[in-house]
Amino acid sequence: MVNVINEMNLNFLSRSYNEGFARTAVSAFVAQLDPTIDEIADIKTAVSEAVTNSIVHAYKNKLGTIYISSKIYENGRIMVKIRDKGCGIEDVDQAMEPLFTTGGSERSGLGFAVMQSFMDKIKVVSKIGKGTTVTLEKYIIRRPTKNAR
Repeated sequence: MVNVINEMNLNFLSRSYNEGFARTAVSAFVAQLDPTIDEIADIKTAVSEAVTNSIVHAYKNKLGTIYISSKIYENGRIMVKIRDKGCGIEDVDQAMEPLFTTGGSERSGLGFAVMQSFMDKIKVVSKIGKGTTVTLEKYIIRRPTKNAR
């Protein structure tokens, strides 16, 4: 079993401007692993998509709370869970298909596809009327620094 070496939890209201806060908070937490700029960008983008889904789809024109928990494991695995207590997703498989959206013509339906392309693993669990949890995982391969002993 691989040990957790650090973790953090936060929650915030489902206001659109909190998407940037969530993205920045998670990337600051992950920065302790000294990821590349591309790795940080991938994580920020995936977190942004998951949080935006909760804001736009889960709470549909009402405020709710979005919960994020992040863990870093000693093998370099990062796990980020984005959870809401919104309306839930009726058909997760269908929702994960590229271009499928319930958000109208202003939405592209690429959120889950983007998350899958930037992360090593994504899992979505949802219950109608109870909410959705998106689990994102990525491995950050630690690079030895010049001063490491």
